[in-house]
Amino acid sequence: MADQKPVWQEMGLTAGEYDKICEILGREPNYLETGLFAVLWSEHCSYKNSRPVLKKFPTEGKRVLQGPGENAGAVDIGDGQAVVFKVESHNHPSAIEPYEGAATGVGGVARDIFTMGARPIAALNSLRFGSLDDPWVRHLLSGVVAGIGGYGNRIGAPTVGGDIFFHSSFKGNPLVNAMCVGLVDHDKIVRGQAAGPGNLVLIAGAKTGSDGVHGCTFASEELTEETEAPAVQRGDPFMEKLLMEACLEVMEKGHVVGIQDLGAAGLTSSSAEMAGRADTGLELDLSLVPIRDEGVTPYEMMLSESQERMLMVLEPQDEEAVKEIFTKWGVEATVIGKVTEDNIYRLRDGDDIIAEVPVKALTDSPVWYPEQREPEYYQQLRSWKPDNLPVPEDLSLVLSQLLASPNIASKEWVYTQFDHSVLLNTVVGPGADAAVLRIKGTPKGIAMTTDGNSRYCYLDPRRGGAIVVAEAARNLSCVGAEPVGLTDGLNFGNPEKPEIFWQFCQAAEGISEACRALDIPVVSGNVSFYNEFKGEAIYPTPVVGMIGLLPDASKHVTQAFQDSGDKIVLLGKFVPQLGSSEYLSVVHGLEAGAVPELDLEQEKRVQECCRALIRNGMTKSAHDCAEGGLAVALAECCISGKLGATLQLPFEGREDNYLFGEVQSCIVVTCVPGELANVLQTAANSGISSLVLGQTGGNHFIIQDQAGRVLIKQHVEELDKVWRGSISKYF
Repeated sequence: MADQKPVWQEMGLTAGEYDKICEILGREPNYLETGLFAVLWSEHCSYKNSRPVLKKFPTEGKRVLQGPGENAGAVDIGDGQAVVFKVESHNHPSAIEPYEGAATGVGGVARDIFTMGARPIAALNSLRFGSLDDPWVRHLLSGVVAGIGGYGNRIGAPTVGGDIFFHSSFKGNPLVNAMCVGLVDHDKIVRGQAAGPGNLVLIAGAKTGSDGVHGCTFASEELTEETEAPAVQRGDPFMEKLLMEACLEVMEKGHVVGIQDLGAAGLTSSSAEMAGRADTGLELDLSLVPIRDEGVTPYEMMLSESQERMLMVLEPQDEEAVKEIFTKWGVEATVIGKVTEDNIYRLRDGDDIIAEVPVKALTDSPVWYPEQREPEYYQQLRSWKPDNLPVPEDLSLVLSQLLASPNIASKEWVYTQFDHSVLLNTVVGPGADAAVLRIKGTPKGIAMTTDGNSRYCYLDPRRGGAIVVAEAARNLSCVGAEPVGLTDGLNFGNPEKPEIFWQFCQAAEGISEACRALDIPVVSGNVSFYNEFKGEAIYPTPVVGMIGLLPDASKHVTQAFQDSGDKIVLLGKFVPQLGSSEYLSVVHGLEAGAVPELDLEQEKRVQECCRALIRNGMTKSAHDCAEGGLAVALAECCISGKLGATLQLPFEGREDNYLFGEVQSCIVVTCVPGELANVLQTAANSGISSLVLGQTGGNHFIIQDQAGRVLIKQHVEELDKVWRGSISKYF
């Protein structure tokens, strides 16, 4: 019979951490106290492996009202208004129960937004799955998409954008990152602080059950076939909607000192973190916590991750007014404790004290500095050259193959299951480079996008991390918006493996470098480690959610070609390469080679030029060159506009390289012939290259080489059919 593990080890603590706890307390913790430390010192709650690395991110800027450390970040958008936003991951729960995992991910990040006093106005997502050829992957994708739609559609926030990528490394461990965006006046922003000794602590919303106990420690370990998953939380979007309206009204009337949702680690994290931020103590009586089932123990109450619950600190004189508002909305609200001045976190069960530890002991976890080591594959794969790679004879067929690749094909099958028009603010919805929402009562708009490139980050995590930021900003610039802030979702394998932690640190360096160069602060985010299945890590996947500002929402463009006879211009230095491209993966079955070069100074100039052209009404469409290269970018513009184009590309060398090789800092724009000289002059004034490639018109997509030889000729309707039907055919 195997020796039974000690309780602290079963809960996920290391021997060193347990010894530290005993040293802090001057005694051994009891069972409940051990559980409190286990969840708050888990990677998921404490960021003990990632905290020193994240400090490298630039977090301040002229528009930043709230940076990292609160429930969400906030940036100023003028007129006394702020946008509040955050990305959260729900990867492990979605691997176990895809519908509920995704649904509660949406609900959790929405609560992070409205606890700041902001009304959610939009949702986005970033998803990663294995190959669609696999029935299990299709099961996961169907469940996740249904969960996002089922929850998001019911709480009244439109799902307006996202990104999705398919790769075998995500087969057993999908990634489900949810982003929510809210709007609030500056003077109505509320923080998650348990300030003011003598103030009351109130819990509101759904009753507490035993679901999701140790959910955060589950998220801090690798998935295997033997993994014992906790009961995944079940969401109730109707309760969330009522809770949101009640909380927003209570905050609007100024009754709230501090507020935080009960997310990962439930009542433990929300209460301890609020006390930690305010440098106070807390005393809670668990016999007062409303429970869903008989027999829920104090341990389960503290660690439960039951959904749709909120913790609030208020002054005693406001208790009745607050309860009245919650009663009006049909939401249960109960005072369960008070703020104290002794910096002690004290739990009672009626008259009995059942846990008593210093607040800072819980919230100030140890910090680890894991070993880093460059993976063996890194130098080998990046040194690959396309010298012996054959150039396909039928380049039109290659274009069709790429447009049919699920990573490039239309994502309509996904986003048509989401409501993207509720609230009637959506100006540009899913399927564009970035979504655009109007801000009622003003001419301005906000744009938003999520981006990530898992393959780039595997082959070169530092440059890949920088490209994630650059591409998200470029997508905002392509609709005319100036980037003003970002939130990150950093998804990696086990940080205890030196090669994985090296990937993480390199990607963080790249993100930081790009943020500084492009002057985009990081205001919130999430780290998700231990994304592995059977010991195999996912491709490293830093995701960026980014917000942009348009002074006039009516002055935006999309990627769609508009009218026949418009000139097509390429902005930016065109230096494509086949390494790490979707073409190399789809057509040749290879994932190798150097990631495209990124000159951040040129990137900044190209984006500024594009925004200037759009705001001055000189361009009618804009689209960045991304996966699939120039030919795919141009084809997407034709498909979106249901309009053909004829192009003559003035490039030398391999045709597959300049058609399908990938490149950074390049944007395709169109203009009327009379504006062409102005467009080219604006580019020259911006210090960037520009090339006239051809013009729109007809119903065929035609690309010729510089000698006039036709390389690609396809009917736009045929391209549309291939591109639009690729993902749906699997279902």
